[in-house]
Amino acid sequence: MTRTIQQLFDLKGKTALVTGGSRGLGLQMAHALGEAGARIMVNSRKAADLEVAVAELKAAGIDAQFIAADCAKEEDIRRLADETLAQFGRVDILVNNAGASWGAPAEDHPVPAWDKVMNLNIRGYFILSQHIAKHSMIPNKGGRIINIASIAGLNGNPKGMDTIAYTTSKGAVINFTRGLAAEWGDHNITVNAICPGFFKTKMAIGLIEALGEEKMAAGAPLNRLGDDEDLKGLTLLYASDAGKHITGQWLAVDGGVSVVTGA
Repeated sequence: MTRTIQQLFDLKGKTALVTGGSRGLGLQMAHALGEAGARIMVNSRKAADLEVAVAELKAAGIDAQFIAADCAKEEDIRRLADETLAQFGRVDILVNNAGASWGAPAEDHPVPAWDKVMNLNIRGYFILSQHIAKHSMIPNKGGRIINIASIAGLNGNPKGMDTIAYTTSKGAVINFTRGLAAEWGDHNITVNAICPGFFKTKMAIGLIEALGEEKMAAGAPLNRLGDDEDLKGLTLLYASDAGKHITGQWLAVDGGVSVVTGA
């Protein structure tokens, strides 16, 4: 029997792990999944931030818990995965969102800073995806993985934005998404990426203030930056059965910036 649109988007009975979920885009996506009925595990490095985030989610009627772990460290990643599986029994939806950036001209970019960005932004995605797939999604014959890339991974650095490691890592996330989708389709696991533009997150606010919010908004066809709702719809599409025939894809959520920059 063909399901209704409400049934296709319903996540009741599903479990989701959202890294970098204590604030910003991660918390927005946790809200989206929880509002659709999923049980949520949010993660970041700082327990105090996570306590605030979980209180916010619970106040919205969402069943949420947290685990503090550093997704740049393999031992922490595996502990996060194992503890989530121990508490939830399974992970149906994995959102790889934890990320870092570093600003420096390429010729002066510190190698340790390059390693820090790469370890969190792409190596961490691989280790956590591998662990969750091997110990939950493959045995359970299905799952959804959502990787957070960036429009910076589509075109390279705009002039004046010296973030070579970040840009490189986000380009890698897009091909990582395609590769996993091709390998894990036989297991009914979909793997897709979101490429956000500029949102007023803690990571981006310094650059936004330096370049000017009005100027940056004017560079988008929709004449604004992203807000606290703009990732919700796509996150739910990728996570739910409404998107069950979509895999290996990326979509920019950027107000049209990538249209005018030629991505």
